[in-house]
Amino acid sequence: MPSTPHLIPPRSGTAFVLRQGQRLKVTDPQGEQVSDFVCFNLHDTAEYLSSGRTIDYAETIFLTAGHPFYSNRSNVMFELVEDTVGRHDFLLTPCSADTFRIIYGHEHPHRGCFGNLSEALAPHGITPDQIPICFNIFMHVTVDGETGKVGVLPPKSRAGDYVILEAKMDLVVGMTACSAEMSNNYAFKPIAYEVLD
Repeated sequence: MPSTPHLIPPRSGTAFVLRQGQRLKVTDPQGEQVSDFVCFNLHDTAEYLSSGRTIDYAETIFLTAGHPFYSNRSNVMFELVEDTVGRHDFLLTPCSADTFRIIYGHEHPHRGCFGNLSEALAPHGITPDQIPICFNIFMHVTVDGETGKVGVLPPKSRAGDYVILEAKMDLVVGMTACSAEMSNNYAFKPIAYEVLD
């Protein structure tokens, strides 16, 4: 049975259940658009996607096809099985109203990916304080090896680029079409996703 593609509108988010063995295809329809991705164990949402453990076990911050992604309990939550871009971020926190206030100086800030994820995940019983660092799909972050300075550059993704993740346990997934100017080369676009059985 063919799955239905879904579109996340610019500067918004969604949440859904992804079952063990299902694959999730995340596509950048127009190019240079980031999607913040987070997941939790469907049966115990105190278990969540861990940036620290995943990077530690992979021994790299540049995660791509073939890498397993671990929870805070060191269980594999999903594996990245296809990746047409090869550059994503797992260091930076979801943008939020505070991001726009502190970094951009906005007086009336957008709620950002953090606010969008908080709203989308609430029906699954997940509170804002439970949202960890997200896997920022298509986000292009550089780190200076000498100074440690972090840079946010335009994504390398072009129209139609995608990743495919395979769930290794039943998951609650939260995803956005990112709201931060720098992350998306100063344009806000949609993100497409499709669950493949």
